[in-house]
Amino acid sequence: MIDTFDTHILITGLVIFVARICDVSIGTVRTIITVQGRTVIAFFLAIFEITLWVLVASTVINQVKDQPILVVFYAFGYATGNVVGILVERKLAFGLIILRVITRDAGKLLSDSLREFGQPVTVFHGEGMTGPVEELYIACRRRDLKWILPHVRTTDPNAFYVIEQARDVSKVLRPTYSSLGGWRATNKRK
Repeated sequence: MIDTFDTHILITGLVIFVARICDVSIGTVRTIITVQGRTVIAFFLAIFEITLWVLVASTVINQVKDQPILVVFYAFGYATGNVVGILVERKLAFGLIILRVITRDAGKLLSDSLREFGQPVTVFHGEGMTGPVEELYIACRRRDLKWILPHVRTTDPNAFYVIEQARDVSKVLRPTYSSLGGWRATNKRK
């Protein structure tokens, strides 16, 4: 009888742990998506998030007096859910960013090569600490940083760059290039 009771507590704890990971991960992604202004997606994610939370919280609250160990599962699920949510959001890489690249020598080469890939680039001429520089102003999708930053570093290892969040970008010159990856690389889109 005691083994069955302990197994029941363990299974309940693991369910609470996994459910908290899910609802907190959804909440983390929802918060980031909300900041980016994606209201419809945020709306539906909030429904799933709060439904899971109510189910898990009510389970813990109803059983905490008899099984206080469930609070530990709840807390660890919450902490793990934050980490998982951040990792999921980084993998999805929603949104647009502004990449500013400052280079002394490779401005023309970088801008031309990025434009060949369909990436809009604006070049500003300026004065740096040690002389003339060029600033490349690039509005791109976050997921495109995977190929843009290595390209910048390869072309000019001494380039300085800053990444900023872009909430909205005009439809006039939207970023168009996204390298194929995963299943899309084998099934070449047309």
